[in-house]
Amino acid sequence: MGTEKLSDVMELHFTPTNGPADEAIDRLMIMVGRIQQPELVRELILAALKAGQENDEKADLKLMNTSLKEMRFTAKIFGPYRHIRKVSVFGSARTTIDSPAYRMAQDLGRQLADRGYMVITGGGPGIMQAVNEGAGVEHSFGINIRLPFEQKPNPVVEGNPRHINYKYFFNRKVAFLKEADAVVVFPGGFGTLDEGMETLTLSQTGKHNPLPVIMVDVPGSHYWRDWRRFLKDNLASCHFIRAEDLNLFDIIDDIPLVVKAIEKFYRRYHSMRYVDSQLVIRMQKALSNQAMGRIVSEFKDLLIPGGTFRQGPALPQESDDPDANHLPRLILDFNRTTFARLKALIDVINHA
Repeated sequence: MGTEKLSDVMELHFTPTNGPADEAIDRLMIMVGRIQQPELVRELILAALKAGQENDEKADLKLMNTSLKEMRFTAKIFGPYRHIRKVSVFGSARTTIDSPAYRMAQDLGRQLADRGYMVITGGGPGIMQAVNEGAGVEHSFGINIRLPFEQKPNPVVEGNPRHINYKYFFNRKVAFLKEADAVVVFPGGFGTLDEGMETLTLSQTGKHNPLPVIMVDVPGSHYWRDWRRFLKDNLASCHFIRAEDLNLFDIIDDIPLVVKAIEKFYRRYHSMRYVDSQLVIRMQKALSNQAMGRIVSEFKDLLIPGGTFRQGPALPQESDDPDANHLPRLILDFNRTTFARLKALIDVINHA
């Protein structure tokens, strides 16, 4: 707290009740100019000031500082490409160039780029390099982590303006999933399993919108099938997860089928968001009466007591997203408890 007396320290609040401190922050934002979302920026500044008042541990403040800088740079790099669908791909850095998995990863990157997707990898060697090679420089992001071994930038992303180097794993994982429209996981070690399980945890708990999650087995191997058996025998059977949570991912050993599964997920489904207590699912095309009847019959378990499914146009609260305003909606009073079932609903929407 320095040499100030406690009485000399202003108590700060996130509400606009800080008098001269709020005025100083407003003047600062006007002075630097072009501040987007000033209310949120104001809270960021206040959070930094409050952290400085409350914490004299340099390590804590350095962690907060680096985290904010890394996330700011992440948003800057990905911002111009928000309109392009992206696939995050995980896999071992130790996969050799002459292995079947490497060739499959190259093929995946190539096929995704040919269809207009961009790929996000960890930017290192092995599976990451193979995917970036297949997709090419213009379709690749590399989000690397500073390690004393293995994780040097691969030749595709090194020098690429879409290459980011992170200090913290948690910031890097946020970028992988925040920007992803699909996730593909090749066999790998602790890091690969961590990334795959993080994806499933966020999907299971609704902290990430539903998306295709595909585990790629090399033909003839049983890496992911053995892993799924472990989940079924030791997690689902012991009620640590619901049985339907095993449907949050697919296991595929053919790259064209991987790409087909990703494209099928977005055949009719476009995106979703919450508006107050309602879940709004945006679709490329409205559902038929027959499809609505099936949904009402099969997915009652997704609704709160007395809740309904209904189709309609964009809600007034969605006016902040004009690019999607023209899309028809499926609106439901979602209970926010069974997210694997929500993914199943999207599958039905896409098949309708």
